[in-house]
Amino acid sequence: MNPDTRIRISFRISPILLVGVLILATSACEKKKPPVEETQPTLDRVAAPPPVSATQTVLHKTFTVSTSVNFPFEIPAHAAMPHLHGNYKSFIKQLGVQSNDNSANVDFLILNEDQYADFVHGHQGEALFSAEASHDQDVSASLPATQDKARKYYLIFRNTPGGEARKIVQADFTVDF
Repeated sequence: MNPDTRIRISFRISPILLVGVLILATSACEKKKPPVEETQPTLDRVAAPPPVSATQTVLHKTFTVSTSVNFPFEIPAHAAMPHLHGNYKSFIKQLGVQSNDNSANVDFLILNEDQYADFVHGHQGEALFSAEASHDQDVSASLPATQDKARKYYLIFRNTPGGEARKIVQADFTVDF
C-alpha cells in the first residue's frame, strides 16, 4: 500500500465513526423531561366518582324541645344538587293535641358549619333556611353543591318565646343528592 491509499481509507472510516460517536453522545446527553402535569384547580378535578343518586333519611323522629335541639347530617362529596325536604309538626302536652296553635310554635333553621358555630356562641346570623314561629311546616330547600369534600349541616328546632316551656315535635326529613 502506498501512503496515499492509507490516508483515503482512514479518511473514509473516520466520518462513519464520527457520525456514530455523535449519535451516541447526543442521546446520552439528553435529559428526560418529567411528564407535564396538568394544572387544574381542585374544583375541576374529580378525585372520586360522584355519588349515585340517592335519598338519605336525615330525621324521622318524635322528640321534645325545651330550648333547642339540633340534628347534624352530611352531604357527600361531589353532590351536584342536594335537596332537603320534609315536614314537622309541634304540639304541647300530648302528641296530636293542641289547645292553641301559637302555644306550640317552634323555630326551624338549616345551618352550615360556620353558621352553626355562630349559633352555638349566641350570635344571630344568616341561615340557609328558616321558618319562624310555626307548628306545622313543609320544608323544601336546595343546599349548595359539594365539591371535593363532604359538607355538614344542622337542622335546628328552637322553642319560641311566649309559648309553652316544652313542646313535642314530630319531624320527617330526607335529602336527595
